Amino acid sequence: MPSPFFTRNTIADKDSLALLQLRRDQIIPTILRDHDDENQGYWEGKVTNTRFGSFPHSTLIGQPWGTQVGASKVDTGSRGRKSTKRKAEELDAATTPSGEEDANKKPLLRAPVAADSGFLHILAPTPEAWTISLPHRTQVVYTPDYSYILHRLRARPGCTVIEAGAGSGSFTHAAARAVFNGYPEAEQAAKRQRLGKVCSYEFHEQRVGKVQQELRDHGLDGMVEATHRDVYEDGFLLGDPITGKSPKANAIFLDLPAPWLALKHLVRNPPDGRESALDPESPAYLCTFSPCLEQAERTIRTMRQLSWLNISMVEVAQRRLDVKRDRVGLDTEGVRGATTFPKTVEEAVAKLRSDEERAKLIRDHRQTKDEPNYQPIVKETPFYKEKSNVPLYAQGRLTHRSEPDLRTHTSYLVFAILPRSWSEEDEQKCRKQWPSAQISKTDNEPPLSKKQMKKQAAIERAKLKEAEKQKTEQAQSESGDKTEAKVEEQTSEA
Repeated sequence: MPSPFFTRNTIADKDSLALLQLRRDQIIPTILRDHDDENQGYWEGKVTNTRFGSFPHSTLIGQPWGTQVGASKVDTGSRGRKSTKRKAEELDAATTPSGEEDANKKPLLRAPVAADSGFLHILAPTPEAWTISLPHRTQVVYTPDYSYILHRLRARPGCTVIEAGAGSGSFTHAAARAVFNGYPEAEQAAKRQRLGKVCSYEFHEQRVGKVQQELRDHGLDGMVEATHRDVYEDGFLLGDPITGKSPKANAIFLDLPAPWLALKHLVRNPPDGRESALDPESPAYLCTFSPCLEQAERTIRTMRQLSWLNISMVEVAQRRLDVKRDRVGLDTEGVRGATTFPKTVEEAVAKLRSDEERAKLIRDHRQTKDEPNYQPIVKETPFYKEKSNVPLYAQGRLTHRSEPDLRTHTSYLVFAILPRSWSEEDEQKCRKQWPSAQISKTDNEPPLSKKQMKKQAAIERAKLKEAEKQKTEQAQSESGDKTEAKVEEQTSEA
């Protein structure tokens, strides 16, 4: 099936992945179902419960992406559920064929009733949003890291990427989008179009199973091949570790505790006679992800021994800036996020005078509403509470602050390039195809146009003028030398 990460409709379809955004950094992933596949027992079908309310999937299916959906009233207690404590007669009846038929009958779904408050936004799946919402099984490679890594690895549509250490699948989804060049179908295979592929390897068997299930749910099982393997010992071949097929990778990302142990399998000619996992017709770009500086140093030493070039180390320290307007003053009373405090001495003095005048009026006119001569006290509006012509979004001082909690981790990225193997035959083919010392001239040259002829004539005239100018300058210099020689002779005779 087509993946919602690559090709999606304008609305949320059933049996597809959707991301439910509660806050900016709080997203819940879910598979939209029109039935209660988890047997929760709700009359409204499948329901996702959040801190902002309950949301039946019947209210989410068919909504355009980005729609704000309100919460619904759902009985989170016993409504719709079958009691676990049944009498002996019910247990006996359940064993009969009629009881089985009744159990297999699905309850009729009820229309959800809108709640008074609570809402969320339904978003289309993207690798960036999936990184925020995915279940954390290991250390996650966040968006600032994998965006820079894919840029340095030259990940592009049609290339093959090796990932060692799938973990939670954050980098896997981002790499799959970067190399996507079509779905692996028979028609495209006949055109000999190179489709992008991600070969992911993981040592932990349970994590591999969860990653494979997620890839099937997300429609990525045809573009991402997750394998349970110890790459330190078995390498990166597809299928059998010894006689398997080479993935012909163009880019490699190693998120391993000891990446230097896996570098022996990333060479052009493995010493054990296996097929190389790298593409022989293109250079290989490598990146290792290490949390400790000692790991990066040892990896660099091994890279130099295995002929890797252009080795560099980078530390990504990304921090988001929150830009907003700070409003300070007594006129901001009741405004969310504002500081209700006098911003000038004039405001503070005016506030004190206003309070004193009002207190004096209250003391002088101590009347109740029941008295016949009662007059309400008219409070004058101070100057700092007068309405301004400046719109609210432009009031206050524009400031920016860095986010207090940085959602990343210390990591050292080591990049390197392994050139393609180059033999004498390749050199001869290159020289024949692109001769550097020979200039081929065709006998049947096309005639020049009038514009080209005029341009060529102008160039020749300019050359003639330049030659005449040089001759005159040379003649003048020679005549000057002769006069100087005559003057010297006359002075010597005298």
